[in-house]
Amino acid sequence: MKILVIETSQWRSYYADRYRQMVALGGDVHLLCGESEPGAWPSQRIVGSLDIDGLLRMAEEWHAEEQFDGVLTFAEMSVIATAAVAERLGLPGIGIDAARTSRNKFLMRQTHALHDVPRPAFAPVATVAEALSAAADIGYPVILKPTLGASSAFVFRVDSPEELTERFPYANAGIGSMMAFALEASGIDLGPNTLLVEEFLDGSEHLIEGTVWDGEFSTGVMVDRITVEGSTFDDDVHHAPSGLAPEQLTKIHEVVAAAVRAQGLTHCAVHAEVRFHRGVPHILEVAARLGGGSMDGMARLSGGHSPIAAAMDIAVGRRPVLRPYQPTDVHTVGICLLTAPGVINEVLVAEEVTTSEQVFHLHIPSQPGDVVRRPPEGNDMLGYLYVSGASFDEAMSTANRFADSIKVAFAE
Repeated sequence: MKILVIETSQWRSYYADRYRQMVALGGDVHLLCGESEPGAWPSQRIVGSLDIDGLLRMAEEWHAEEQFDGVLTFAEMSVIATAAVAERLGLPGIGIDAARTSRNKFLMRQTHALHDVPRPAFAPVATVAEALSAAADIGYPVILKPTLGASSAFVFRVDSPEELTERFPYANAGIGSMMAFALEASGIDLGPNTLLVEEFLDGSEHLIEGTVWDGEFSTGVMVDRITVEGSTFDDDVHHAPSGLAPEQLTKIHEVVAAAVRAQGLTHCAVHAEVRFHRGVPHILEVAARLGGGSMDGMARLSGGHSPIAAAMDIAVGRRPVLRPYQPTDVHTVGICLLTAPGVINEVLVAEEVTTSEQVFHLHIPSQPGDVVRRPPEGNDMLGYLYVSGASFDEAMSTANRFADSIKVAFAE
């Protein structure tokens, strides 16, 4: 199974573990990057720019030599470019229109509204005056967020006109400089790069890793977000399997399936985020790729589902292994490692963490010299830690203890 993997701009070794998993599953992985440091993967080609035409030309040239069986990406910022490459090479893909709708939050909201999928009230805004008008119509509190964001960067809960006026300049400046936008391919339509004012949804939040085949959505794992929130949103603590009641799980499955249909996704792995509001699950997003961090590990251990194997099968046009969602007895907890802002001098990880059999994923891409920006200037993360346990309490306690033992020294 020869697969071309796309990263328009590579972010260090973030996805290297997934590429190794692909190899273990029988994949012959070839990595095509617009921009990257050499040597990131044994079989790698680098365009030298983010230009989509250059990426497409190199993909065609490499395909003529290798005859790839499929194309995929794990990166949110490469979803649209990957759809364009698949279309150019005549390989299975989701199509550029569906990719754009699944990447751009404004287009996604429009599509959900058109098909009556439960979603927050929303309005695109380009100025403070427009934001204040939209917030007055929707009603406080509201959410201010980018249409092309990721990892909750420049996403704010706003409780008053004064707070909205204060937050807007940060978010407006961030949409042009944030990593989620800077890593996109250039020369291709990404949809509007602006801000949204959205209705605040007041219930619990849940994440889903799933699969769409022939237009039918299948849940692989249901994850509970157990973060204590403030005015900003750190995607920092998750637990699986979900503690929701069966009828709640069914409601979530139904609303995600409706969103998938609305977005025109018929064959792909999906990552969905849902929040309850007045007892009804509302879509926050349905992305046409796997979730970040080690959501794949949580799905595998707590859901008995392998998102990476499914994504590989779909990429080559083969029906993946699908089954009704049945959680396992293994509890998993994922923590996004957060730190204070500053310039990193050193990161120290205790041996207990690196040798523990309970740790199934530890990734700290941050390096000495990196600048950590925290809200409202940014939403940088140190890395990710995922652990397993026989119960929620055990997994949560272990994750907190290990996270506390990871120390960061900052340069003066």
